Amino acid sequence: RLQRSLILFLLAFLFICGILSYPSLTEQWRGTSYSPFNDISQDMKGESTKVKAVDRVEAVREAFRHAWKGYKAFAWGHDELKPISKTHGEWFGLGLTLIDALDTMWILGLKDEFAEARKWVETELFFSKNVDVNLFESTIRILGGLLSTYHLTGDTLFLDKAQDIGSRLMPAFKTPSKIPYSDVNIGKGTAHPPRWTTDSTVAEVTSIQLEFRELSRLTKDPQYQHHDDNCHRHVLHMSTIRDDAKVTSLLAKCDISHFLHLTGCYSVFLLLEDYLQAIEGVRKNLLRQTSPSKLTFVGELSNGRLNPKMDHLVCFLPGTLALGAHNGLPADHMELALQLMETCHQMYAQMETGLSPEIAHFNLQSNNGRDIDVKPADRHNLLRPETVESLFYMYRFTKDSKYRDWGWDILQSFNKYTRVPSGGYTSIGNVRDPLNPAPRDKMESFFLGETLKYLFLLFSDDNELISLDKYVFNTEAHPLPIWPSTS
Repeated sequence: RLQRSLILFLLAFLFICGILSYPSLTEQWRGTSYSPFNDISQDMKGESTKVKAVDRVEAVREAFRHAWKGYKAFAWGHDELKPISKTHGEWFGLGLTLIDALDTMWILGLKDEFAEARKWVETELFFSKNVDVNLFESTIRILGGLLSTYHLTGDTLFLDKAQDIGSRLMPAFKTPSKIPYSDVNIGKGTAHPPRWTTDSTVAEVTSIQLEFRELSRLTKDPQYQHHDDNCHRHVLHMSTIRDDAKVTSLLAKCDISHFLHLTGCYSVFLLLEDYLQAIEGVRKNLLRQTSPSKLTFVGELSNGRLNPKMDHLVCFLPGTLALGAHNGLPADHMELALQLMETCHQMYAQMETGLSPEIAHFNLQSNNGRDIDVKPADRHNLLRPETVESLFYMYRFTKDSKYRDWGWDILQSFNKYTRVPSGGYTSIGNVRDPLNPAPRDKMESFFLGETLKYLFLLFSDDNELISLDKYVFNTEAHPLPIWPSTS
């Protein structure tokens, strides 16, 4: 009996040791996953040494290669990688991740990866499919990605493909109101509004001008710009954008991409008045400060009352304001940019994983000593780019190294909590739980198209690499050239 007890005890002990030592996925979500680029590295003498700035550039390249490894192995030619289940997800069936990543690979200097992606575009990318695509998403990701890659490389393959998809999106603009439908069947040449409503959003219909105007400029075919101009004129004459008392209503319904559109218009098409009115509307109606730390945030209006919540999406705004100030707008725009950038940083720094939630709720009165609360339904992180986008702009214009340090912290947290060993990165469900951040098994195409691109540009010392005086980024971070205004 004693021998049997000893044997059972030994077997149980070995079983427990085996579980503790097995490199399972659970350990990944406990923050013990491999990360080759730590902020503090140990030298031979055990002394800590700060990683040099050049290593941060290489860290982004390594992160891209790791993400690409997963995509190539398990989702090649498909829209999105599901890195944990080692399979793929489909949205339009047009290789969204690959197309979104084309100009990122070129900017990062990843020649081999770019060459294999180009071959797929040449031999496998065709748009004559019986499939509904969203006008906004396909414009900013596919059309924008192809146009940007053409400008960076000079390769007419990408312009030909851009013209093909651009022409197939035109049926969306054939509406009585001149406001385009949200969905287009690119094979049948038909279009319709979204299934759940009859309306298109202001954000979507006003955020696609850059791409269609550029397509007309390159092809000498005015139809793309003509249809989009009709839409834009209609939006400009909407009373809500002219009446300050009603601008609040517009802001409450509007996605932040509308303001990115206005910034693009300001930089390229000189629609300065609309941009200034939009920012003034934000200042007057939506800005508040938290307690106890007085963090400035942009709230939302609901039935005429301010809701003290801010989506991570809004964290593009510091960069937008800084870009405007760089182009001669009032200095107080830059002051606001500095304040909002601090808030977006805190949305990361105050979370246990170092990653921002999708939505943050801010305390206007100090009731628990915290500035930021996160509701359970809002605790996910989708690998979004908006904060690192603004960090890139802020560093370019101020040269303050803290913005690089903040971006480095974010990359470290991505590597610690979202990196999947077999390849790829995953969105997570709970930024408040470092022991189990609840991986969601999805890598959005914008992680390669935007997030890693902006991190690379943030860490690069080459200011002429996508100069902000020569290029404007579309909503999906695809750089397009700034041309002299002709209208």
